[in-house]
Parts: sequence; structure tokens; C-alpha cells
Amino acid sequence: MEQYYRVLEIEPGATLEEVNQAYKDLVFIWHPDRIPQDNHRLQKKAQDKLKAINEARDKLRSLHGKQKNVYHSSGSQPKKPPQSSYKPPKTNPDLSGKDFSGSNLSNKDLSGRNLSYADLSGADLSDTFMHKVILRGANLSEANLFRANLLLADMREANLRSTNLIGADLSGADLRGADLTGARIRSGDRLLVKLIGANLAGAIMPDGAIHS
Repeated sequence: MEQYYRVLEIEPGATLEEVNQAYKDLVFIWHPDRIPQDNHRLQKKAQDKLKAINEARDKLRSLHGKQKNVYHSSGSQPKKPPQSSYKPPKTNPDLSGKDFSGSNLSNKDLSGRNLSYADLSGADLSDTFMHKVILRGANLSEANLFRANLLLADMREANLRSTNLIGADLSGADLRGADLTGARIRSGDRLLVKLIGANLAGAIMPDGAIHS
């Protein structure tokens, strides 16, 4: 069962409530509707992820149901499972402060990576999957973030001056104190960036105004 816990990014032995919450979070993140329809690679990846997430949730719910039945039939707590041999997956290397200026990172999966204070100025990050990425204090000036998925990203105090954010998803992102001076977020009067639930307190908006 350990692989199912890994799929849901939770520790072995997690409660049913934790299983359900992890399932909801991951379905929200990987839902195909959040991925550009013409990006077939990411669409396929999202569909595979959802399939694995659903299977893991079903298996773990079934496991909890069996444990509950054992408890009621025996009148005592179920026996503790044998010592787990689960080993957490290797963590991604820390990329904080690295120089990626002018790099082509288009279509990469950088989700959850630590890129705080990294130099990404002028980098191509179009269609890049960056949910929960840490970009605090990073330099993204003049970078291309066209259709990038930055769901729940930490972008506090990031330099986004003259950045192309058209089509990007910044839902739930923390943009407190970020500098978006001259950033491209509109076509005429139409806002072309998803900012649902984003925290923009103290951020400098494209027109130079400070968001309250």
C-alpha cells in the first residue's frame, strides 16, 4: 500500500481525512481543465496523474474500511502493521540563487522546486508546470511566463518587471511585495491572467500602483 500513499504525497498510516484532503488538493492541481488544451504532453500527464490519484484514493479508502470492520468485529484495536520499509522519495536539489537567465525552460515540470532568489531574467518559462514553486525574491524580469501554471506559488518580493504573464495561472499564489511594473497581463481591458485567490498585498501593479 505504500505506493498509494506516495501517489497522494502523504505519510503511510495517514488518516482517512488526510487521504481525502490530499486527494482533493491533487485533483484540483492536476485537473486537465487547468492545462492548455493544445499542450498534449501536459494533458496526457494530467490524465495519467488523475488516474493514479483516483486509484490510490480508492485503495486507501478500502483499506480504512477493512480496518474499521476489524475493529468492530474484534472489539479491539486492529493490530499494528509491520514496520514500514517506506523511504521518502529523493528531494529535488535546491535551486535557490541559481543563474538561469536567458535559459529555455519551456514545458519543464518545476513544481515544488525551491528557486528563491534565482536569476530567471529573460528565461523562457512558457507552458512550464510550476505549482507550489518557491520563487521568493527571484528575478523574473522580462521572462516569458506565457501559460505557465503557477498555482499556489510563493512569489513574495519577486521581480516581475516587464514579464509576459499572458495566459498564466497564478491562482492562490502569494505575490505580496512583488514588482509587476510593466508586466503583460491584459489585452486591452481584458485580464488574461488567472488571479483567483492570489495575495497581491503590497505588490506593485503593471501601471505602477501599489495594491492595497
